[in-house]
Amino acid sequence: MKLTKEQDQEIKEQQSQETRTKRVTAPELERILYEAIPILDHGFVRVVDYMGNDTSIVQAARVSYGKGTKKVSTDSGLIRYLMRHWHSTPFEMCEIKYHVKLPIFIARQWIRHRTANVNEYSARYSILDKEFYLPKTKHLAAQSQSNRQGRGDVLQGEQAKKVLNLLKNDAEQTYNNYETMLNERYDGSVIDEKEVGLARELARMNLTLNTYTQWYWKTDLLNLMNFLRLRADSHAQYEIRVYAETMLETLKKWVPITYDAFMDYRVGGTEVSAKGKTIIQKFIKGEDISLENSGLSKREWNELMEAFNLKDKLV
Repeated sequence: MKLTKEQDQEIKEQQSQETRTKRVTAPELERILYEAIPILDHGFVRVVDYMGNDTSIVQAARVSYGKGTKKVSTDSGLIRYLMRHWHSTPFEMCEIKYHVKLPIFIARQWIRHRTANVNEYSARYSILDKEFYLPKTKHLAAQSQSNRQGRGDVLQGEQAKKVLNLLKNDAEQTYNNYETMLNERYDGSVIDEKEVGLARELARMNLTLNTYTQWYWKTDLLNLMNFLRLRADSHAQYEIRVYAETMLETLKKWVPITYDAFMDYRVGGTEVSAKGKTIIQKFIKGEDISLENSGLSKREWNELMEAFNLKDKLV
């Protein structure tokens, strides 16, 4: 990722600001505020604003005037209790705003999380940057034979090279056509003074989905964790997962106590159905139990066995 001189200067100016406040702050998050953290080849994530910290959650849970308790251990115990028992509203008291640059096809996947406020770069008003996401060869994979929405084996040799060339050539060709229809280049210069360009809102429909867009994305802590639980998961698409993994690090800097509870109960924990609970109880007692007499489908059985690392019992 390469920022322009203007973008670098803007970030430096933002980071040099000194504002006194009576509100609670998160010192570790303050240190990276406004910083553009590189993602993929041209993307980034920036934290540009936030409200609250761990003590805000404690305060909301107790509906008190104070900032929480004096002891971190006490606050930790309460936050872990709230997380463990799926309380929601105390976590909604904290908010965070990100500036994200990402490929359009990932933005369309991301926007399915409808619990945030979003303002996206307008291609009706401005010309999109001449930047496209081109995967590294190790991320070019065939369609999975067992998962309709996932990847399978990585493409090799000439086949991978061919696909990468197609992606690159198509993106460059459609962008060139985009400029031709606009009669304007991405730097603002006019191509032919004698011609009139097509409206930007129409010309944009010719662009490929690996073109980069940008947006401001603001959400509360509860919905951020819901997003991260799904998108930082190993089964999530790689291109959105790397954004989620970076945002997970900002969560740690912002609300470290909540982060620990989140990683323990949401990311590292597992949900078990009533039937699954009975099966685990029988395993503990040493009783004979198998797929055939479990009452579970094959898929449910395998998911349960994988969750408890019982690989020898997979079918």
